[in-house]
Amino acid sequence: MDAAAPGGLGGTYAGNPVAVAAALAVLDVIEQERLPQRAAGLGAGLRATLLKLAEETPRISEVRGLGAMVAVEFRDPATGLPDADLVKSVQRCAADMGLIILGCGVSNNVVRFLFPLTITDALFEEGVRIFCAAVRKAVGA
Repeated sequence: MDAAAPGGLGGTYAGNPVAVAAALAVLDVIEQERLPQRAAGLGAGLRATLLKLAEETPRISEVRGLGAMVAVEFRDPATGLPDADLVKSVQRCAADMGLIILGCGVSNNVVRFLFPLTITDALFEEGVRIFCAAVRKAVGA
């Protein structure tokens, strides 16, 4: 089939040549810039740093993620209850240092990292450093 018959395309997503060209260009960039490998590397480095931070504070109950999508969960070590107040404190401390973070999770006791894969190494490292400093300050370490 070379083309759909007149009236044959009724969907908003089907057969849009501009959208198809954009999607193909995105796939080319993903391949050329090796973004899946970059996601794996950044995520592994971030998880390793957060796991070391968790050794410093028992208020980090879990570090989890896949690739560059990483989350750190905070709980009260005495009760095991979600620690949304600590996440709010970490947010304030991080903001004071120039980093915006968002709490998430059903109990708002999780911080999720979702940075662009095209982030520079220097900016990534600065963000991770600020986050760790904010956690240390919030827990009083």
